[in-house]
Amino acid sequence: METWLPHSFNRPKLLIVDDQPTNIRVLHELFREDCDVFMATSGEQAISVCQTQLPDLILLDVVMEDMDGHEVCRRLKSDPATQGIPIIFITAQQQESDEVLGLELGAVDFISKPINTTIVRARVRTHLTLKLQSDLLRSMALIDGLTGVANRRKFNEDISADWRLCFREQKPLSLILVDVDFFKRYNDRYGHQAGDGCLKSVAQALAETVRRPYDLIARYGGEEFACVLPNTPLTGAVDIAEKMQKRVRALGIEHAASDVDRVVTISLGVATLTPTGELGFESLIDAADKQLYAAKNAGRARVCSSAVPSS
Repeated sequence: METWLPHSFNRPKLLIVDDQPTNIRVLHELFREDCDVFMATSGEQAISVCQTQLPDLILLDVVMEDMDGHEVCRRLKSDPATQGIPIIFITAQQQESDEVLGLELGAVDFISKPINTTIVRARVRTHLTLKLQSDLLRSMALIDGLTGVANRRKFNEDISADWRLCFREQKPLSLILVDVDFFKRYNDRYGHQAGDGCLKSVAQALAETVRRPYDLIARYGGEEFACVLPNTPLTGAVDIAEKMQKRVRALGIEHAASDVDRVVTISLGVATLTPTGELGFESLIDAADKQLYAAKNAGRARVCSSAVPSS
């Protein structure tokens, strides 16, 4: 299959689900040059792969022994983390009612057996292009226009998804809330244009501190930022927070109106919680906010932290 995606796109992820290994091998051979291909031979395995890999497109066989494709589709569409993944059903059934049911469940297309490689290539190409272009537009809507980091909407989406993932795996989820010390005074003294430049520099410094692709730096509001750290214990989160504090101070941005230093500094509140069914992610935000308040109340330019009891 010839490459059709712009160079700016990463290789798309394609999940092939079929309980017949022979069918999987045929489809894998068609797409392995242009896609990262994942395979599943059962419905449960398919759902697990979707939750961990978030493929860009699923080729899903309808008739399988343990769980049919319709039930797999129902479960994926009922989970906010996977409901946006387009699904193409592969089926030997030719009745119109079968297509109607699939569309009602949320499928975007159908491919009939026996497989015609030309048709499969064309339809996969169409739906992957639409999906990746949609992702690009959506990512642009989730970026803060001033600082270039994620915006509040993206923060809300990610912390919700990370909460569900950490709950499922019973792993700790950490949150760092960051506030630029005496930022109103900075604006008053140096002007709003300088204030915008300050926020851009701070955001870049914070972003350079986290390394994992699934960690998130977001502008939380005004001069506040947030860092979401899945599968991170309190000690690890505090270490990152302290590195953030040092990195921002090292920028050496003059702040003559500050009561704590002659350069721009930040206060940080850190909280860690292993999610349970009794609590929501709002409890983690509240805990981190309390620690941020404690840091500011204790004199600013410091890190305060707490592990939150799970119940």
